[in-house]
Amino acid sequence: MNLSEKIQKLYKGFHSSFWVANGMELFERLAYYGQQIVFMIYLRNKLGFSEAEAGQLSGIFGGLIYLLPILGGTLADKWGFRRAFNVAFSILAIGYFLIGSVGMSAFSSVYGDFNLYWLLLVFLILTAFGGSFIKPSVLGTVSVASTPETKSLGFAVYYWLVNVGAMLGPTIAYLVRDEFGNEFVYIVSSLSCLAMLIVNLFLYKEVKVESDAETESLGKKIANLFVVLTNVKFMIFLLIYSLYWIIFWQEFIIVPYYITDFIDKNAPYELVQSWAGAGAIILLQIPINRLTKNISTQNAIILGFVISGLIWVIIGIYPSIPTIAAGIVAFAIGEMIQAPRYYEYISEIAPKGQQGLFQGYAFLPIAIARFVGDPFGGWLYQTAKGQNKPELVWFALIGVGVLGAVLMILYSKFVKKESIK
Repeated sequence: MNLSEKIQKLYKGFHSSFWVANGMELFERLAYYGQQIVFMIYLRNKLGFSEAEAGQLSGIFGGLIYLLPILGGTLADKWGFRRAFNVAFSILAIGYFLIGSVGMSAFSSVYGDFNLYWLLLVFLILTAFGGSFIKPSVLGTVSVASTPETKSLGFAVYYWLVNVGAMLGPTIAYLVRDEFGNEFVYIVSSLSCLAMLIVNLFLYKEVKVESDAETESLGKKIANLFVVLTNVKFMIFLLIYSLYWIIFWQEFIIVPYYITDFIDKNAPYELVQSWAGAGAIILLQIPINRLTKNISTQNAIILGFVISGLIWVIIGIYPSIPTIAAGIVAFAIGEMIQAPRYYEYISEIAPKGQQGLFQGYAFLPIAIARFVGDPFGGWLYQTAKGQNKPELVWFALIGVGVLGAVLMILYSKFVKKESIK
């Protein structure tokens, strides 16, 4: 079989909606990460919130973004993915526009009598609700629009495009905020989602799959949540794992503040974070997967924790643009080692017959990390800056990283996989 025939066979292994869904995911991630990288600076410098208040709002928004898909997936299954995409992109386009409009002089008279904290909170919750349908719909499409032979590749394409969006979004955000202001980054995010709504209406075709499985009701989803929550050993694992993501999201919470306040107020912090983080994953994911494929799942997770913890040690030694970039690359390498193996580990420890259920709650640590970690990061930075001791930020985050690695080592040593089931 020549190269042309192989490419043709590969292409036929995916329904056309596979490519449409992944293209829409690319632009949705572009919109999300573009606004996320400027979020804290926008709230403080444009809207006048404190770092702690900005962290609280970021935590609620980010936490809901990763918690609501557990329930949003049920509605996506009932409605069909095409309808779910329509709802998601409509709400996202409106939500991002409203968030950006709060900082525009043209709307100052409209919002003049409102408490901005609560007004913005309403806009953020609305936007998070719209975003809750994206991941279940994209991942569902990848699953049903791939053949058994191409499914693994299909998820690899999805993961790669997510990181392309995570790199392009902040890059565009830098260009827009430098020229027009942070509030207009939200207009770009809004337009990106509006464009994907149009793409979905005209190009996405529902993929029909014969299945005897019943779609779980919302009540069943909530009941399943309690099944997971009552598995104490599994919940301990998820809570330890959330420490990892608490560290990750400080790239969006603390790093933009520190760069603009203590290094260079005009520095392109968006490019530092996106090109070092997502850029490293785009280039190195496959080679690192090959190098670490023979490491056990438990050891891969531990190794990822330890390496990712280097980000704050590297930065803490001598905070500068190069060391921050190097630290983010170090974190990305740790992520590439452990993140793919995390889902494999969950499948190994899940009780028999509950693999799908436990995988459905794999995003819980990220939700926990956003709800807890974003307010923690905002408070930590505000406190350290107020005491004129910014180095306390790095000491605290090194502590969180070391704690996470030590707890994961202890968990792997004393809690056997079989005992979780």
